Amino acid sequence: MDKKLRIDLQRVPKHVAIIMDGNGRWAKGKGMSRVFGHRNALTAVRESVETAAQIGVEAITLYAFSTENWKRPKLEVDALMSLLINSLKKELPTFQKNGVAVNAIGNIENLPQKAQKALSDVILQTKTNTTIILTLALSYGSREEIVNAIKNISKKVVNKELNLEEIDEKTINNHLYTFNLPEVDLMIRTSGEHRISNFLLWQMAYAELYFTDILWPDFRKEHFYDAIIDYQNRERRFGKTSEQITE
Repeated sequence: MDKKLRIDLQRVPKHVAIIMDGNGRWAKGKGMSRVFGHRNALTAVRESVETAAQIGVEAITLYAFSTENWKRPKLEVDALMSLLINSLKKELPTFQKNGVAVNAIGNIENLPQKAQKALSDVILQTKTNTTIILTLALSYGSREEIVNAIKNISKKVVNKELNLEEIDEKTINNHLYTFNLPEVDLMIRTSGEHRISNFLLWQMAYAELYFTDILWPDFRKEHFYDAIIDYQNRERRFGKTSEQITE
């Protein structure tokens, strides 16, 4: 049976987050540089976004570049920034065709000016698209995000713009980069690693975690379907018992 036909379109996760891991190992296995792996990962990105949009996922967030990734060799970082710029320009027609609204989270100011401009241009040109929100996590670290949220909330308390007793989960949500996105329902990580790696720690509090040995450049729509099917076979209890869920 076609895997897509096994998916219940009424129970598709609203928000899927992906840690795109394995580019370097994929390239090494072919005797090539890590940059070669990054360049060959674009098909996986395109197929994942298009497949998510087709089955009704509202938001997809890709861990594209972490705060820790700045520590990588300059040659690799420069290549990644160049790839980001070229990819955004190249994929714009596809975004428009598929109704993809591009979004970005992270310390965007740390990106090179050319990358910031390419990103802001695509965000502006796709802002009216409504099929799916594609969020690129760039220069992103979840701990940094939470620290910044706490600082901003604290300033409001000091300035008497916010009462200490009024602070709740919604307050924190509203001060995160992802304030306009639903909570993550499903997190996918490729390459066989079983870590969250400082990615959307608050937002993934109740997410289902799916790990696959597939290296990211080899990830295709059938693998995305596998993750969705696995997600739909799980019982999401949110602290309740199975009996309560059934009732």
